[in-house]
Parts: sequence; C-alpha cells; structure tokens
Amino acid sequence: MNILIVEDEPALSKSIVTYLKQEGYTCAVAATAADALAKTEVFDYDCILLDIMLPDGNGLDLLRTLKRDKRTDGVIVISAKDALDDKITGLQLGADDYLAKPFYLPELSARIASVIRRRKFEGSNELELNEIKIDTASRMVRVHRHVVDLTKKEFDLLIYFIVNKNRVLSKTAIAEHLSGSDADLFENFDFIYAHIKNLKKKLAAAGADDYLKSVYGMGYKFEVA
Repeated sequence: MNILIVEDEPALSKSIVTYLKQEGYTCAVAATAADALAKTEVFDYDCILLDIMLPDGNGLDLLRTLKRDKRTDGVIVISAKDALDDKITGLQLGADDYLAKPFYLPELSARIASVIRRRKFEGSNELELNEIKIDTASRMVRVHRHVVDLTKKEFDLLIYFIVNKNRVLSKTAIAEHLSGSDADLFENFDFIYAHIKNLKKKLAAAGADDYLKSVYGMGYKFEVA
C-alpha cells in the first residue's frame, strides 16, 4: 500500500516513514504543497497524510484541489492545531479522518488501515474472490482452505490485481504500486516479471484458477468472468 506523507518537519516525517515501512507500507514524502501536488499528478496513493501548515500554503487548499480533480486517494489531515474549525473544514472538504499532533505512531497506522479498509474493502478485513480468500489484517491468503505463503510484494500485487480486476494494468503502474517513486530507479521491469511469475506459481500450486493474464504490449490483467 502506497502512502504519501505531506509534512515539513524532517524529524517527524522521518519517524513516520520508518514506522510505516516496518508496518509494510511503501512511503513517499513531500515537504511542500507544490511537491505533494506534483507527486499526486504522477502516482495514485492509498492514503495521503496531509499537514495543514506547509511552507508554501495551507494543506486544506491542496485537499480542495485533490477533491476538485476527483482524486480517490484516502486523506488523513494532520496538524498541530487541534482547532475545531480546522477539523470541520477538513472533513467537509472530503478528508477521511483528522489527527492532531502530537500523536502516537501506532494510532496513525491504525487510522491509515481503517481508511484503506473503508475505501477499498467496504470496511471489511476480509476480501474474497471465488476460491481465493484474503484477510488483509493478518495478510493471510487461502485458496480452497490451503494457506498460500506470499512475500510482502506478492501479497501487495495480489491485492492490487483483485481490487483492479478485469482492468489492464500497465507495467509502469505495477512498478509504481510496488516501489512508489523509487520505480524510476529501475532500468527495466524484470523485478515485476519475477514477482508475477512467483505469485502465479504459488496460487496455481494451491489450486487457484489462472486469473492473471499477460496482455501483449500493454501489461497484465486479473481476469474474472
């Protein structure tokens, strides 16, 4: 899951990144509203942590822009100002949650998981597609009652494909989902091929149908009738 942290305090930003990476998230950081806007124009994020007070403007203005552009990224507004009007404004503009500084990182992580769960899985930890059953909280995957042992990347890929079932996903989009802004550092997509090959092999070994199809010259599709 991809998280964008819009925060101009380096120490706080670093601590959030360190904690969330340990929780299995892929993180990108923006210290200004302009940088954050540029990143959202290139990448789709599962959740954006948005500080209100930024060096080049108000985070709520960025939130207005995201909603005007009909972005579907989840948004948690974070701010040192525990003012009621800021909270109300943020929620009225379409933020999913509001968290006042200082906060505990485990609470932040729990709220991120809640936002993603509401937006992608209709509030449930359980995701089911025919014979494939997934518990997103425990990261447990079962096929016909057989537990499938997936790596973090393989698990993220499976979720990404199922959420976007019957849609062709480009190799670039898959690379960005797995590695965030670091996708630009790779010279080719060999790492994608390896993860997809392993995922297909493990699902097939557990008895799953062959849903994952290669679309020549375009990318991949998780095809479900």
